[in-house]
Amino acid sequence: MQTSPHILVVDDHQDIRHLVSRYLQRHGYRVSSAKDGVDMMHQLRTGSFQLVVLDIMMPGEDGLSLTRRLAEQNGPPVILLTAMAEETDRIVGLEVGADDYLVKPFNPRELLARIRAVLRRVGEHTKPGATYSDDKGWRFDRWTLQVSGRLLVGADGTKQTLTSGEYKILNALLARANMVLSRDQLLDLCHGRAARTFDRAIDNQISRLRRKVEIDPAKPALIQTVWGDGYKLCAEVEAL
Repeated sequence: MQTSPHILVVDDHQDIRHLVSRYLQRHGYRVSSAKDGVDMMHQLRTGSFQLVVLDIMMPGEDGLSLTRRLAEQNGPPVILLTAMAEETDRIVGLEVGADDYLVKPFNPRELLARIRAVLRRVGEHTKPGATYSDDKGWRFDRWTLQVSGRLLVGADGTKQTLTSGEYKILNALLARANMVLSRDQLLDLCHGRAARTFDRAIDNQISRLRRKVEIDPAKPALIQTVWGDGYKLCAEVEAL
């Protein structure tokens, strides 16, 4: 019997936690809730979750900081809830590792659709307690990308930890080495079509990746820009 995904809803407003929890439970999900970041991290240490619905504006540690921590620790995917209408605020959310976002006030049906979309992307049938990566990876140029832990290891032992967004883009480029991928294609592969209007997030993440993998980020040789078309990873790539 397949166990239903376990969702953690994190919001300092009790009415929102209850509304979202009841709605998701009616649609077959197991749901737990947390009132702040401290409560959230405690539940993540003691339980197993396939996705976190996380409010940005909370007392104490905010949702963006918590999202960054989850990305660095290879935690479950995150959908951010935000009252911020500015495009740049939502771009920051994607850059620090969120998988999607939803602006308050929102329709629970839309949240449900986004949860289903994210779970499809990461693998809805991941076993409870399992991570969203395996022990495989890629070897390219002077780097090895360890899928488990989203870690880049250089030939000289240099280590670079990638955010969730950086990892997704690099993984997509490595899987399609020497092919040109447009911003739209990268957004589809990394964030889904819901993020299509925020293509600047791709440019920002590419820039950050270059600072980590290029010998001279100002003159990129590995991740090249194909003007008018997109980006291309130029290297021989070996799957591990």
